Amino acid sequence: MSESLTRQLKVTKQAVRGKGVVVAQNCRAAEVGAEILRKGGNAIDAAVATGMAIGAVEPWMSGIGGVGFMTIWSAKEGRAWTVDYGPISAKKLDPATYKIVGPGPANAFAWPDILEQRNEHGYHSIAVPGMVAGLAKALERFGTLSWKDVLAPGVKLAERGMELDWYMQVMIANGAAQLSKHPASKANYLCDDGRVPTLDWQGTTRYLKLGNLGETMRRLADGGPREFYEGSLARDIAADLQAGGSAISYEDLKAYEARIVEPLSFEHHGVTINVAGGLTAGPTLRRTIELAGEATKGKGTPGADFFVAIAQGMHTAYEERLKTLGDKPSNTCTTHFCAADSEGNMVALTQTLMSLFGSSVMLPKTGITMNNGMLWFDPEPNRPNSIAAGKRPLCNICPVVVTKDGKPWFCIGASGGRRIVPAVTQLSLMLIDRGLDVEAAFHQPRIDVSGVGPIRVNRDLPDEVKKAIAARLPIVEVTNKVSPLGFANPSCIVRDPTTGELTGMNEVMSPWAGGAAQ
Repeated sequence: MSESLTRQLKVTKQAVRGKGVVVAQNCRAAEVGAEILRKGGNAIDAAVATGMAIGAVEPWMSGIGGVGFMTIWSAKEGRAWTVDYGPISAKKLDPATYKIVGPGPANAFAWPDILEQRNEHGYHSIAVPGMVAGLAKALERFGTLSWKDVLAPGVKLAERGMELDWYMQVMIANGAAQLSKHPASKANYLCDDGRVPTLDWQGTTRYLKLGNLGETMRRLADGGPREFYEGSLARDIAADLQAGGSAISYEDLKAYEARIVEPLSFEHHGVTINVAGGLTAGPTLRRTIELAGEATKGKGTPGADFFVAIAQGMHTAYEERLKTLGDKPSNTCTTHFCAADSEGNMVALTQTLMSLFGSSVMLPKTGITMNNGMLWFDPEPNRPNSIAAGKRPLCNICPVVVTKDGKPWFCIGASGGRRIVPAVTQLSLMLIDRGLDVEAAFHQPRIDVSGVGPIRVNRDLPDEVKKAIAARLPIVEVTNKVSPLGFANPSCIVRDPTTGELTGMNEVMSPWAGGAAQ
C-alpha cells in the first residue's frame, strides 16, 4: 500500500468477547481452540489444540518442527508456570561447521557471514524441535482432555491441506528462493516451474497438500507425543535429517524433554507480571519497566512522557542485553496466541519456526517443515551465546500473564522477533498504568525500540510525542503496513474482575489475526 493511500484509510478491528476466548494470528486456528472450549475443555486444552492445528494453516510461522515457550496461570494451583520447549543444538554438532567467511552483517541478527549461510538455511540450521514435547507437557499437567482429542482438529486440517489465499501467496513468494532449493519444499509449496501457486479467476477454493503432514499428524495422535521423539516417527525424522546432513540424531530426539519451570515474576504498580525468564526476552521486559519507573502512570491515552520513558528504558535495557547476553535480536516468523476460560485459566503461548519457513526444509518422509533454531546462536566463539553442542540459545519470546489481587487479569504476547518486547511492554503498561481497555490500547500507535538502529516511531503518533523522543534519541518515522507489518503482531485476553467476561484482541493491521469465543 502506498503512503498516500494509507493516509486515507483508518483500519479498525473489533474485540471478541465471551466466557471463554481464544485469539490467534490465524482466525481459523482460534476457532479450533474455541471449539475445544465449547466441548468442555479448559484454556490449556484449547491452547494445545490451537498450537497443534496452526501449522497446517500458517506453516511459514510455526508447526511441529518448531519450538516455543508458554506462560500459564493455573486456576487449580492458583499460580503461574512457564513451559520451556525451546531449541537445543545436536549433541554431536561441530561448531566448525559454521565457519565465518565474512564480517557481516549477513542477516537481521547482524551475525558475521557464515559459509553457505548454514546457520540460517538448510539442514545445518535445524535445532532439535521441542513443540510436541512442550504442548504435551502442558496438556498432561494442566489440561483435562486426551492427547488424541486435542489433536483431532489439527489432524483434519493437515489431511485436508492448506487453503490458498492472497496472504499465503505473499508468504510463499517471500520464501520461494530458499524453498526451491529443497525438493520436498519445492514440490509442496511451489508449482513445477517454481512459480507461486495461484487461484483461478473465479477464486475457486484450492488446497495445497503439505507432503505427508496429514499422515504424520495421525501417527502422532495415535502413538502419543513420544512417538515424535522415540517411536517410528522419530526414526523417520532422524533418517531424513541425517540424509540431509544435519547433526541431529535419533538419540537427540529421544533425549529431548520439555520443562515446566518457575516464571520470572515481579511487581509493578499493584500487579504481578509473570513472564518466561531465563534465555527469553522476559528479563529485558522487567528491566525496561523498572527503568521507566513512575513516568508511565496517568489516565487515558498515553502522551509524550509515557513514550519517552519506554524509549529510554528500553534503549538502556537492550544495550545491557546485547553487552551481557550476546543476543542480537531479529524480526522472526513466529506466532503468538492466547486462551482463557471461565474457570480462571489463562495461557500466553509463543511458538516459532524462527525465520520465514524456518530452515526452508520440508522433511520428505513426514512433511514436517523444520525450524532454523541455530540462527539464534552467536557464531563468534567464546561468547555466552556461542554455537556449541547440546546447548540452548537465547531468544526473543515474551509470553506474559498479569495478575491483580491474586487473580488472573490479562495474558499477552506477540510475534515479531526483536519487536516483541516493545509491543508487549507498551500494551501492558497502557492497561496497567493508563487504564485503557484492550480494544483502545490495540488501536494506539506504538514505537519500536529494538537495540539496533534508530527508534522506529509510528507516523500516526502526535507530533509532540515524536519531538519529545527525538530530543533524546534518534528516530525514524514508519508506517504500519499490512505486509510486512511495521511493528509486532500481539494478541491479548483481558478478564473483567467484576463480571468475569473475557475480551480478546489482536493486532489491528494483521488481516488474518482474529479471535473466537465459547
